[in-house]
Amino acid sequence: MLSVQQLQINGRRDALLPATSLQVRRGELLLVAGEGQDQRTALALALSGRMKPSNGVLSWDNTIKTKKIRLASALVDSPGVNEPEQHLSVRDLVTEDLSLIPRRYRGALLSKPWLKVNSFEDIAGLWIEQIPATRRLELLTALALADPATDLLVVDSPDRHSADSASWLPRLQALASDAGRPLAVVAVVGALPENWTGPAAVIGNSVSHPPEPQAEPAPAQPKPAAVVEPKAKYAAEPASETSATAPDVTEEPESVNLQRTAK
Repeated sequence: MLSVQQLQINGRRDALLPATSLQVRRGELLLVAGEGQDQRTALALALSGRMKPSNGVLSWDNTIKTKKIRLASALVDSPGVNEPEQHLSVRDLVTEDLSLIPRRYRGALLSKPWLKVNSFEDIAGLWIEQIPATRRLELLTALALADPATDLLVVDSPDRHSADSASWLPRLQALASDAGRPLAVVAVVGALPENWTGPAAVIGNSVSHPPEPQAEPAPAQPKPAAVVEPKAKYAAEPASETSATAPDVTEEPESVNLQRTAK
């Protein structure tokens, strides 16, 4: 099993490969999506043991030794790294790739019989640029598997040759599920096919983001002060129920006054 934890490759300024985690077992096809070609190629190189990561852990069958990972893996059609040159013929490409197989496995591998055994005689005389996308992938993966030590296939951007996933997806699925030689297959692609429901990952899926600052609650608006009516300095006194009355003055009768006058 290929296991990757927090794999990262530093660039001059920004990360060439942001932190990424994934895992894939034998008999399984994993699609990893990434927008930039540089990121996809950096991941493919790291997964196949061709580039040393700056951070993170990469292991294959519980070993983290880069040399063992490189010997067990094959990097397929990586742009600017090992993609076939357009001016090569298929026959020349096969001769060249077979010569790179370790001597103990090479035997008497020659291009002409190899092309016949693997059913590529129909395209043997074509230039690389003339090969349809489907046949191109079939040829390059067959050459990678000519080395019997290969258990891990890392295919770099197979979707760049055709917008139709049918030109590359069925071939990779068949290789991963081959009961006679189950492989761990990783395809680094620009975008996941719409109909893909199998294992998938995204480049940069382990990048840690600082928590967003929480908005401070708005200060509570002070309640308006209650208006208190000032109390009257002197309270109004209730009116007296009974008013003060002047003393009664009883006038003397007129007859009395006449008597006094007569005396």
